Order: sequence, then C-alpha cells, then structure tokens
Amino acid sequence: MKLSILQNVVTVICISAFLNVNAQETNAPQFGKGLFNLVGKDSTFSMKIGLRFQSLATSSWDASNGLSNHEASMLIRRSRLKFDGFAFSPKLKYKLELGLSNRDQSGASKYTHNAPRYILDAVLKWNFSGDFVLWFGQTKLPGNRERVISSANLQQVDRSLLNSRFTIDRDFGIQVRHHFNLTDTFLVKEIFSIAQGEGRNITTGNIGGHQYTTRVELLPFGNFASKGDYKGSDLKFEQNPKLAFGFAYDFNNHAAKTRSNQGSYMANNTGGFYTTNISTLFIDAMYKHKGFSFMAEYASRDAKDAFAKNSDGTALLDSDGDQMIVQIGNGLNLQTGYLLSKTVEVSARYTNISLDKSITGKGTENQYTLGLSKYIAGHSLKVQTDLSYTDIGFKTNQLLYRLQVDIHF
Repeated sequence: MKLSILQNVVTVICISAFLNVNAQETNAPQFGKGLFNLVGKDSTFSMKIGLRFQSLATSSWDASNGLSNHEASMLIRRSRLKFDGFAFSPKLKYKLELGLSNRDQSGASKYTHNAPRYILDAVLKWNFSGDFVLWFGQTKLPGNRERVISSANLQQVDRSLLNSRFTIDRDFGIQVRHHFNLTDTFLVKEIFSIAQGEGRNITTGNIGGHQYTTRVELLPFGNFASKGDYKGSDLKFEQNPKLAFGFAYDFNNHAAKTRSNQGSYMANNTGGFYTTNISTLFIDAMYKHKGFSFMAEYASRDAKDAFAKNSDGTALLDSDGDQMIVQIGNGLNLQTGYLLSKTVEVSARYTNISLDKSITGKGTENQYTLGLSKYIAGHSLKVQTDLSYTDIGFKTNQLLYRLQVDIHF
C-alpha cells in the first residue's frame, strides 16, 4: 500500500488541527457524541469527528466429540475514524468513515489490491426537496436491518450468521430516500438504490451490470426514540410500544460474485468472468417496549443459474477444486433482549441457515446464542459477552465464547 496507517492518521490529525485553528467554534460534546465539533466562521460547514474501537477475545472448541481442538485469539475487531456534518448548507450533509484495523481492511482481491481499503463510507446526502433526500457515494445498501445497524450499536458481540451469509453490505451508487405519514402516527419510509454491484472500494471497472435495491419500512406507531429502530436493545425504555416492519428486494444484474456484490469473483479460464442474475429478498421487524426488544429477519437468495461455468461451458472450479457456485438459500434470525436495569441486559438469538443442498452441497446450520451486556455509558462504552453453539450438520459442531469491550468517542 502506498500509505501506511500511521501516515493516514497523521494526515487526519493535521487536517483537524488546521480546521480547528480556522474554525469559529470548537465544542467538546458529551461522551459518545464525537471528539469535538467544528463550525465554520460563516456557518457554511460543520464537522463532527469521532473515534471508536472494539477489543475482542474469542475461544472456540469442536463440540461433536467433547470440547476438543481449542483455539483462542485476541484482536482489535474494529477501529474507526468518523467524520460527519454539513457543507455549504444544512441540506447537504456528508459522512466519511475510515476503517483502520486489519479486520476492517480484510477481503481485498486483485481488483482492490492496488489501493488502500480504508474507506468504509464516503457519501453525500442532499435534501433537495421536502422529504426527499438523495445519497451519492459509497455506503451501506438498504438491505437487511441488522446490517444497517452500526456495529457500535449491536445488542450482542457481533451480527448473526444470516448477515454474514446474505448481506449486500456496502457499494457505490445513488440512493433516493423519502418518508411520509399515512396518519398522525403511521410512518412510511421508502428507499431506492442503484449501485455498481461489486462491493466497496472497487478500483477496476464494472464487470457485470448494475445492482438495484428497493426498501419499504412501515412504522405504525411512529418513530422510535433516538432512531431506535436501527439500534440494538431498548436503552431508551420506550414507554409506548414501537414497531417497524421492513421489506427489501435486491436485484444484481449479471453479478460476478458468489453472494451478489459479496463473496468471491467467479473468474473463468479465459481471464473473464461468469455472471448471472442474483436476487435477494429481506423481510424484517423490530419491536421495543419498556426495556424489552425483539428483532426478526428473513433472507432468501436465488440466481438464474447458480453453477459457475467457464467460457466453454465446463464447470468453473475454485482454488480447492470444487465447483464454484452462487450461495443460494434462506436464512432466519430471531433475537430478543431484556434490560434487567438501565445498564445490564440479557439477550438470546436463534439463527437458521438453509442453503440449497442440491446446489451448494451444504446442509442446515442452526446457531444458538446467549448474551450478557453491561452498558456503562449506553452503546458508547460497554462490555459484552456471549456464548454460541452452532449445529452445523455437514461438519463438526462448534462452541464459541466471546468477550468484547467497545468504546466510542
């Protein structure tokens, strides 16, 4: 990579120092609301700068024949710098988020290796008319609810297996967002997105077609407190029931990866790519009331032709010599939590992954997770731990224990 992480951090610090000197106001917000806020002398821009990181320790065992083959690791799971505010007018907002940990930058391929993969989000948000907002840049697509919830605001240590198998994650493109009220309390939100279709930080062209995503959300009892429909746990102790339903459909035209815009590239024997149309459906719900929360998600992926082929029609094999295929199937995730006090929560999760066995050769996975969280300062400073048992079916079952400390300035 041309620039080291240290060089990038120094650059950011220098820019921040320059802005600080030339800004009219520098406000130090409360803990968890950013390191500091900058406002231009003529009030034509603002910038809030934030920092967070997660320290994670894990232990895992094979559980089929006693607890054997123990493995343990400790790492910085995420480390992020965040910048957001407005430019020129409060109607033009922006967000920039940089990932600095090795896990944040993992997943590089020969199509992204020629540049650092620091950028997670880099998006402009223009409120061009009434309740219409146009987003342009790289950011999360409006897919499953669990993915759009920030990793800083999760109810358990990390997201579910449904998210890791079916999410459409981040991409570069355009989104149009709108909301309106059916009644005084019934709120409807709509999102439509057109994206490149190959994931984040792509630097080499557009291999297939484009990716089209639409999402509709129904909130019959109005907005949640503090955008709680996209935060784990009911830390605001909603005094009245709050409910949100979400429906999303994603169509990736001539997708070149095994999981829509995620997974591995299906590169064939002539240096080209096998492409096929991939569609993904998401249905989800979030409910909160007086410290109790419940989230449900369903995902389903299908493809026009799931078996990847070379240009001559022969089977396209992966690095292990197996047939490369699109990961099609269904997933279900059910998750609930209850706050025993304002700072202590117990949670439980059940996840089922059912890939099409006739195509993928893999059976059903069931994962059961129990979690315990201590919120010292809400999601901004918390300690979380969970224990998961995964009944994999087609290979050795697993037991996983995790402990994580999350701090968010």
